[in-house]
Amino acid sequence: MSSAQTEDEITLFERDMKEFWIQFKISYSTEQINQTSALRDLCKETIEALSEKWSKKLKEEDLMIDKIQEYKNEIVQQSKYVAEKEEQLTEIKSKLNEEEEQQKNLTGSIQELKEELMKKMEIKSSKKEAAKEKVERVSKIKALFKERLGLEMRRIYDEQLQFIFRHIDHKDPDKPYMFTLSINDQGDYEVTSCTPPLDCIAELQLKLRETNNFSAFVANIRKAFTALSYKQSA
Repeated sequence: MSSAQTEDEITLFERDMKEFWIQFKISYSTEQINQTSALRDLCKETIEALSEKWSKKLKEEDLMIDKIQEYKNEIVQQSKYVAEKEEQLTEIKSKLNEEEEQQKNLTGSIQELKEELMKKMEIKSSKKEAAKEKVERVSKIKALFKERLGLEMRRIYDEQLQFIFRHIDHKDPDKPYMFTLSINDQGDYEVTSCTPPLDCIAELQLKLRETNNFSAFVANIRKAFTALSYKQSA
């Protein structure tokens, strides 16, 4: 009986051991599966996190590359703008230099014209002064001519002198014989009218300009008027 009990105990122990191993295997396998699953999930999460991190980083790098490219394009545009402005500035400087040169030339021309005008004004003033002196000299001998030659002189328009002779025609002593004298732009004497006309007036005028002997000129005109009067009376 003791032997049978021992066998039963051994059998029970073997069964218990078998169950223990079965349960141990089951328990170990489940734990391993759970650990593996947890490790897999952890790996998956880690990979997803890393993927998201690197994806975000790549996106940031793409944005950075786009930004850098944008900056490069902007720099290129700015460079073109600066180059255009430099070209415009060069053109403006060139135009300013041309205008400055033109201004110098214009100033020089104005100075030359000014000097020329001053010379002309001096010449004109000198001529006016000479003409004034001639008119004054003629006026001074007015009384002498009137007294001795029956001559009357009048100042008329445009600074002209009118010479009126009387006592030439013995039939009509009060009949006037006259001529008008002026000073032209060249400062020379010029007969502008003569009544009655004398054929020799141009010759007498030329001689006056050559000799500047005004008294002889007036006396010669009176002689010519006298000769004309005798010719017309004959």
